[in-house]
Amino acid sequence: MNTMVTEIKNKFQELGVDIPVEKIEERLDKLIVKFKVPQEEAKRSVVNFFLKEYSISKDQFYGGKGETSFVKVADISEDGKWVNVKCKVVQLWENTHGSISQVGLLADETATIKFISWAAAEVPVVEEGKTYIFKNIVCSEWNGKMEVNLNKTSSIEETSDDIHVESRTPGVAPLVKVAEISDEGKWVDLKGKIVQLWDNNNESISQVGLIGDETATIKFIKWARAEIPVELTEGNNYLFRNAVTSEWNGKLEITLNKSSSIEEISDEIEVKTREDAVLTAAMVDVQLGSGLIKRCPQCNRSLTKGACAEHGKVDGVYDLRLKAVLDTGTIAQDILLKREVTEEISGITLEEAIAMAADALDQGVVLEAMKQKLVGKYYTVSGPRVDRYILVESIKRESILDHELLAELINEAEVF
Repeated sequence: MNTMVTEIKNKFQELGVDIPVEKIEERLDKLIVKFKVPQEEAKRSVVNFFLKEYSISKDQFYGGKGETSFVKVADISEDGKWVNVKCKVVQLWENTHGSISQVGLLADETATIKFISWAAAEVPVVEEGKTYIFKNIVCSEWNGKMEVNLNKTSSIEETSDDIHVESRTPGVAPLVKVAEISDEGKWVDLKGKIVQLWDNNNESISQVGLIGDETATIKFIKWARAEIPVELTEGNNYLFRNAVTSEWNGKLEITLNKSSSIEEISDEIEVKTREDAVLTAAMVDVQLGSGLIKRCPQCNRSLTKGACAEHGKVDGVYDLRLKAVLDTGTIAQDILLKREVTEEISGITLEEAIAMAADALDQGVVLEAMKQKLVGKYYTVSGPRVDRYILVESIKRESILDHELLAELINEAEVF
């Protein structure tokens, strides 16, 4: 943030306005730390505030923008620099952040780079596979990587020029091991086994889960708009071609889009044994989606109101699972239990759960029964940690009992 403060102060000084550092820091700190506004958007907001306060036009402040130089993506290396680029949009990522209009990857002949188009910029939307001239975009550094941002001073113009991006051609992307994936924005081929498919209620996602090889495991997302006909199955082995590496919440993952393809292979891949997380804590909540559920017989997704996000209305297959929250008093941890482990700890078998629901004409009775049996007790769980969950493979009831702490934790869980 110190660099940002200096940039803002120096730019205003060039215009004859000396703004105290403390005033700039105060506004930036409030936006970035308190309100979690992205740094580039916070910087723009602070600049606009002082432009109004000192009656300076944007043309004055951003003067000389017509002289911004064209650069190649591989040459982008300086935080805060304004540049022009001619790039192809090689991928658009799904985005649910209200302040962001579009986010994805741009590329030219030299490299790829992440771009963010802020909603407040009100610039035209772009399409995958098309080439554009981007003017007056700002280079920034995030988590040690360069990216470019489009704001109100930026412009976009579609061009008929085509840019050949080598790494998008099928067969060109390198075949890598999972453990070798270390950077976002790279095109890769990958052989692996589908370790797990996760429940998904996002219509824009076709399938999501874990793929692994002998070196490691990694999350994958197959976007619905990719229209890849292959339906992935847990335990089967596949070759992913032209998948794209990306980063989300500090973790690398791979995504499959319209340039990607999937091929089932006969190779038998042994997935590296995972290191288990172990946690002893109180169970303070059993969440919705627990108890007796139905799954799609084709893709194993859980059904919502009798429908699968991929296959529509289907005759579901009953299953039992537990989604719960453990709390140590300092951290809250989501856990997920499959049928066998759920039966073991709850004492309710799948057959018994089906009978309970049939008697009450309500599947919800199974969830309530599990809450009565499990909440307020201590457990030790172990299993791989994936995203926010521990995927529990073993669970043991503990005799630890701190009535005061339990009451406090359960009350807090009920509030949220």
